[in-house]
This record gives sequence, C-alpha cells and structure tokens, in this order.
Amino acid sequence: MLPSQRALFDLPREICYLNAAGWSPLPLAVQEAGRAGVARKGRPWELAPDFAAAQHERARAAAARLIGADPDDVALIPSVGYGVATAGKALGPLAAGSRVLVLEDDHSSPVLEWVTRAPAEGFAVETVRRPGDGDWAAALLEAIERPGAPPVAVASVSSVHWSDGGALALDAVAQLLRARGAALVVDATHGVGVVRTDVAALDPDFLVFPTYKWTLGPYGRAFLYVAKRRQAEGVPLEQTSHGRRGVAADRVPYLRDLSFAPGARRFDMGERDHFISLEMAAVGMEMMAGWGADAVAERLRALTDRMAEGLRGAAGGVRVAGARTRAPNLLCLEFPDGMPGGLVERLAAEGVHVAARVGRVRVSPHVYNDEEDADRFVEALRRAAR
Repeated sequence: MLPSQRALFDLPREICYLNAAGWSPLPLAVQEAGRAGVARKGRPWELAPDFAAAQHERARAAAARLIGADPDDVALIPSVGYGVATAGKALGPLAAGSRVLVLEDDHSSPVLEWVTRAPAEGFAVETVRRPGDGDWAAALLEAIERPGAPPVAVASVSSVHWSDGGALALDAVAQLLRARGAALVVDATHGVGVVRTDVAALDPDFLVFPTYKWTLGPYGRAFLYVAKRRQAEGVPLEQTSHGRRGVAADRVPYLRDLSFAPGARRFDMGERDHFISLEMAAVGMEMMAGWGADAVAERLRALTDRMAEGLRGAAGGVRVAGARTRAPNLLCLEFPDGMPGGLVERLAAEGVHVAARVGRVRVSPHVYNDEEDADRFVEALRRAAR
C-alpha cells in the first residue's frame, strides 16, 4: 500500500488536516514551483521565447495523463464553472420541452448554467433525488428511462457527490445518453487523481476538474476535456488570439487567419500565460500521476474505512454510507437529529480540521494523512458528539 506522504508537505504533526475536498495543502515541491514562478515574473526579460508555450503543453499533458486523454482534447481554463459554461455554449440552444438532469444538492458548478438558461430556452432542469440506497447511477438511469418523460438533452453531474461522498458509476449512464442523442457533462472535481478516470472508456462530451483540491495544485487552474465530436463546431467562451489559427503579434498581417484553432485549444482561457500557477498545477498533477489513482484510492479507502469502523456506535447515532456506494476519499457523516451546533469549530479547536457540507460532516483525507490522523479524528468526534 502507498505509505503516507506527509514528509512531502509542510504539515505539522499536531495538525490533523482532513479537508482535502475543501482545499489541499500544497506539497513542498509545488510551493517551490510557485516561488520560482514569482521570480520569473519579476525578471520577464530572462524568459525564453518558447517558455509560455512549453508551460501550456506541460500542464495540458499532465492533465491529459490523469484522465486518459489526448492532450489535444484538453483546454486550459480557470474553474469548473467556466468549463461547464464553455460546454453549455458549445452544445448550443437546447430543445424546448427537453430535460437537463442534475443531482439533488450537487455543487453549484454543474447546475447553475442550466438553471440560468432554462427559462429563455424552454427546457426543464430536473433534479434527480438522492436515492435511499446511495446508488446515484441507478437513480440517473431511472430518470433517463422514465416512461412518458420528455427527452433528456443533457445530464450535468458530478462523478463524486461533493456533500454525501457518493461515487457515480457513470459507464451505463453515458451509454444510455449516447444512445438517446443526449450529452454528458461531468464535474470530476472529487474524482480525478483519486478515482481512476478514463475518458476514452467513459466517452463523456465534456469533463472538467480543478487543481486546488485533489491534484495538489493552486486556485485558478482547471482543465476541460472536450470530446472530438464537440470540437469542430464549438465556439469558445472567450475570443482569443491563441484560439485562432493565424493571429500573431509578430506577423503581418496581424489578423491573418481567423478560423478557430484545431482541437480543444480553441477553448483555452484568455490570459493563459500564468508564469506562477500553471507550473504549480503541472507539478501537483505529475505527483498524483506518479503515485497512480489506484494506489491513492487504496490508501484513502483504508483511512476512510478505518474511521467509519471507529465511529460505529458513536454518540448521536452517526450514520455513514456503505462502502459500496461511497468514494474512497470522502466520508460524509449524517446525524439523525441534525449536526450538533459548533461541532466543526470544536474539532478545529483540537487541531482536527473537517468541513460542514449540506448538514453533514465531510471528512476528506489525502496522501499526507495516516492512521494516527484517522484515529485522532474518531476520538475527537466521539468526544465532541457527546
């Protein structure tokens, strides 16, 4: 099993940090990449002419490696919300009377694009309710196939539910949507790097993830996979020189060829030349790829299982989803009578850091955590719940 990687982080032993799903600490190597980037920005005349392009392609390749994609199919973007908005624009107007499926209490990023557009375009945003058995994929399949229901145009869902920790096995969902001519947009924020993700096998229309959580990078960096079938006619969210085939500051005429660049590069954000954060993102993703999602998942599953077992019979009747339907990296605790007031703050006062999400306590370990952290959390929660 992958051992704890705590030595690679600036994480004091007295701190029990279990909130990677909020934002992860930066590894020392990623911090150093940030410092080097600041120094480069301080002396830009020392940058080689091809430096920016090399940074773009290093980060693009690192992101592609994590999801089994061709780098040509990956765009550099700033956030998940930007990626979903890009997907929405590329898909164009949806048919009036059709449905867009979202998950109950899913994060705002894969939801609000469709809620905003629905009144003007005449489609309905249908919320798939949380299933009693925790099987989100089965609930989605049932919603798609419901007799007499309007056709589905898009399913816009997270691959791991951010607030209840449910893991969505999307393969059958993706196949059914394709068979019905519908699109699949995946927010893989809590999956990429931890849960094996292969866009070649899943074949979503769009898949997006940021770097500031599980891939150990900075804020403001994210990546969008765009299936080839969605590239040729897709108009990007921003109009940029690098999104066109022939707009170059050092050539005459300047606006030489305004046709869009091939592949997903047309969807790259404006001002993508981030001397500081782009290399940080690449270093973090390369570290995750080096360990491999299977090894990371095995490590984190061992920790979340250990905590789940330790909480059996805890005061307050804490409920934990079964291992079959929950992701390896998220342990979300429900309280039958509601989460005790001030619980997260009391834990933080003991140096144990978790998060409150939609009425649950969300516990999210990463590669820097170990069994001592897991046991410390269990003991602290038992005391606080009493």
